[in-house]
Amino acid sequence: MAEALWGERALLPGLRVGHFTDREALTGCTVVLVEEGAVAAVDVRGAAPGTRETDLLAPENTVERVQAVLLTGGSALGLAAADGVVRYLRERGKGFPTPAGAVPIVPAAVLYDLGRGQAFRPPGAEAGYGASLAAGGGVAEGSVGAGTGAVAGGVKGGVGLAGYLLEEGFRVMALAAVNSLGRPFDPLTGRLYAEGLLAPEERALLPDLSRYRGSPEDYRLPFLLGQNTTLAVVATDAPLTKAQAKRLAIMAQDGLARALRPAHTPLDGDLVFALALGDGRGVEPLLLLRLGAYAADALARAIARGVLLAEGVAGVPAYRERVAGGPSEF
Repeated sequence: MAEALWGERALLPGLRVGHFTDREALTGCTVVLVEEGAVAAVDVRGAAPGTRETDLLAPENTVERVQAVLLTGGSALGLAAADGVVRYLRERGKGFPTPAGAVPIVPAAVLYDLGRGQAFRPPGAEAGYGASLAAGGGVAEGSVGAGTGAVAGGVKGGVGLAGYLLEEGFRVMALAAVNSLGRPFDPLTGRLYAEGLLAPEERALLPDLSRYRGSPEDYRLPFLLGQNTTLAVVATDAPLTKAQAKRLAIMAQDGLARALRPAHTPLDGDLVFALALGDGRGVEPLLLLRLGAYAADALARAIARGVLLAEGVAGVPAYRERVAGGPSEF
């Protein structure tokens, strides 16, 4: 058994999350800080990723630990926000030790939100620095940080956080920035694809669908082609090796596919980072299996939460508004 966690309850000791939100430009970034370092890996399934420093996360490569992971809007232009996170960590002496001092390792990934706001201002170094300064114990969800300008299958996307406390005593959490081509809900029924995984307390966020009427999914998806990508970080306090962290990221991708249809398309850059805060000695295969299974469930719930808590903007309604307003066409 496992206990469902979300919000502040899902955070891990030694991990802090911060957002930078630009509501005029409808963009922003979200940083996950692990200043003392975490074993890290990445799994990329979308065909259009935008990344920085992800090659070093391969299990065969030298660097074992990272000090932060950045999720950012702005497409490739937003990768500049990682410079601000690096500066923040360098000022505090955190990073990979070298003769010239610590060099912070900050892998980053981008989603496309360009042109959705009233100003064209992709996140830059100051945005990354600001997100780092804002990092703390609580995690805001919805239309914040990397989810500020996000769109998910024609409704407003956002940031969501969910996790589990396993009976073995370890936690696994998932943070998602949902900006998908695929829909997070069935257009015929209006129900979230991940609804069945929500905890009872989370079900209180679900809208009334009694007036909803829709049409079957046909995967034509006429909206926002080429302007997509869902990004996620899964983290655990279990002492995974780098190769095991890679498996955690791979298994967590199943949650993305459960919550969004279609996922991992030619027009998305879907990507999952994995962080392990333990000492890296490794765990038994059965525990890794359970961590990966719950990581997938946590990611599906985090995506649902990001959509449920997002606020609509001009031209892009919130999911709650779209499905509660009577007959609709998608």
